[in-house]
Amino acid sequence: MTATKAPKKHKLIEYANGPSLEEINGTVEVPEGKGFWKLLLAYSGPGALVAVGYMDPGNWSTSITGGQNFQYLLMSVILMSSLIAMLLQYMAAKLGIVTQMDLAQAIRARTSKSLGIVLWILTELAIMATDIAEVIGAAIALYLLFGIPLMIAVFITVLDVMLLLLLTKIGFRKIEAIVVALIVVIFVVFAYEVALSNPDWNGVIKGLVPNAQTFSTTKHIGGQTPLTGALGIIGATVMPHNLYLHSAVSQTRKIDRHNEEQVAQTVRFSTWDSNIQLTMAFFVNALLLIMGVAVFKTGAVKDPSFFGLFEALSDTSTMSNGLLASVARTGVLSTLFAVALLASGQNSTITGTLTGQVIMEGFVHLRMPLWLRRLVTRLLSVIPVLICVMLTSGKPAVEEHEALNTLMNNSQVFLAFALPFSMLPLLMFTDSRVEMGDRFKNSLLIRGLGWLSVIGLTYLNMIGLPGQIEAFFGDQATNGQLALADDIAYVLIVGVLALLVWMIVELRKGNQRFEQQLATEK
Repeated sequence: MTATKAPKKHKLIEYANGPSLEEINGTVEVPEGKGFWKLLLAYSGPGALVAVGYMDPGNWSTSITGGQNFQYLLMSVILMSSLIAMLLQYMAAKLGIVTQMDLAQAIRARTSKSLGIVLWILTELAIMATDIAEVIGAAIALYLLFGIPLMIAVFITVLDVMLLLLLTKIGFRKIEAIVVALIVVIFVVFAYEVALSNPDWNGVIKGLVPNAQTFSTTKHIGGQTPLTGALGIIGATVMPHNLYLHSAVSQTRKIDRHNEEQVAQTVRFSTWDSNIQLTMAFFVNALLLIMGVAVFKTGAVKDPSFFGLFEALSDTSTMSNGLLASVARTGVLSTLFAVALLASGQNSTITGTLTGQVIMEGFVHLRMPLWLRRLVTRLLSVIPVLICVMLTSGKPAVEEHEALNTLMNNSQVFLAFALPFSMLPLLMFTDSRVEMGDRFKNSLLIRGLGWLSVIGLTYLNMIGLPGQIEAFFGDQATNGQLALADDIAYVLIVGVLALLVWMIVELRKGNQRFEQQLATEK
């Protein structure tokens, strides 16, 4: 008689140094000998999880405000951001598929424990910053749709952990399908509203080509210049944590990792999947900007917060034509907007939790159940939102709305810090023959475009930092406060650059050790 092996008991927090997202790694079957479309369907899904981050609530007000202030001028910025995103996500997926490590694991394997902890904290702050936008978006959607008081709605957002618990029981493929369905809901809502507005499509197409005015600092409209509007769109579009997520979820397909042809096929179809989904994200963000131009009369949206946009979509006097005004009168436009906002928040719940698990396991080799991970992150993100709601609860509604919008915009400052620390090592790894082999290392063209993107985005984030810090002091900031904000920004920029140098030095040394190790094994 054989003894039955007792199931392994898991602690709430335990050591983890195995495959990335071990529970779902290599679990999705891929058919063999099928045609292009069946294979594309089998590989589709991870790209949708990544694309969610490019159309989360943090993008909405920047794109709509950019359209209100500068018409179609910033369409080219949305296009450039999307193309850069496609490039970076291609490299992230390739890193995971070829090396069988996610980005956090690859960085940690070649750096010290102390640097790993610093980078983990920095990336956690970036995730929490995006989570604040999701809390605000979901809470406002619940308030607008069902009249739930904001304080209670904020607490309700914590309960999405129950949704996550349910999703973990149904299988990863179904999670991918749910995310795709929610993306389609968001797209259809904005496509419908833009279709009613009958936009100037010639102006839209012309706006896709950048010109001298795109990054101008002289044209001030609504407190914005084209440069600040462009920086807002770029900052809200290219998210650091998406690179970690994609390098992990790209490993969910079950293939023979020792078969170079299967690896090459996986890289190719993962790239197709990612580019298709990010094209959808581009259209969503483009539709948001077109909404700002064509749905509303120029300058009609005085309040770019979610409250202001909801009210503007139900106000016939702000609509650009009679058809929109007649539909707005029914409340359909504003209700659909709130539905899309809720769908966006729920999508980000799934991806944010998975990303948090990836960086925790990769950087500090610790794991906790997804539901606990979500609960802790959400509770921490809820705190500043609750404080904001409590401080403005006795004040006019406009002040409460402005405070929440300011909190959401200011929280995005952490993304500027974290982005170079994911982009730079990703590019270094995928440029390396040691890491990727001769077949999968970046081509000369990809390498050139990659360095141009990394240096360009890092530069734009750094020059935009003083303005982001100044925003913390509000619209009525004194000269002394503005000077203090600039001093803080410059200190932070020096700190970021010093940390980048530390990381580059350690990565180069780690890569040399890895190369020597491979040489001795031959």
